[in-house]
Amino acid sequence: MLRLFVALEIPDALRATLATLQSGVPGARWVAPENFHITLRFIGEVDEGHAADIDTLLHGIRAPAFELAVNGVGHFGDGRKLRALYARIERQPALEHLHNKIESSAVRAGCKPERNRFTPHVTLARFGARDQAGHHLAQFMASNALLRSEPFDIDRFTLFSSLTRPEGSIYTVEADYPLSLAAQT
Repeated sequence: MLRLFVALEIPDALRATLATLQSGVPGARWVAPENFHITLRFIGEVDEGHAADIDTLLHGIRAPAFELAVNGVGHFGDGRKLRALYARIERQPALEHLHNKIESSAVRAGCKPERNRFTPHVTLARFGARDQAGHHLAQFMASNALLRSEPFDIDRFTLFSSLTRPEGSIYTVEADYPLSLAAQT
């Protein structure tokens, strides 16, 4: 069985910038900078045959290359049930287009439709059920509200496998799928 997700990698310079934000929030389990990415679709546990079907459908996606940028920070959950802190990715029509194509391919491959609204982001930290950030969350949000990055190029998307370890997840590239400068389907 493989635990899979589809994501966009981010540039090393942006990884370094985002890593500087990782402090000052008690209970935060900070994500290792090498694991920063923008998830397009979590697939979950699948067998080898299902993984091959997903790979075939992802290879068939035709979409244009585009640029993205970080625009502020956000969080999932509230102070009592805080789940994650993240760097927000600006919404962009080409990103939405790619996400929709990947979602459609995942459903055609037999995955259940995604129930949550797509919120493009880079996860910086996760929290457990007992972790409470309290006023530190408000301080983090206020201190980083004006976070902005230079636009960065997205010319491919990637299928990753994930191996969960107590010290953190290990992500492995299973396949890359290039985006085209001319594709507009």
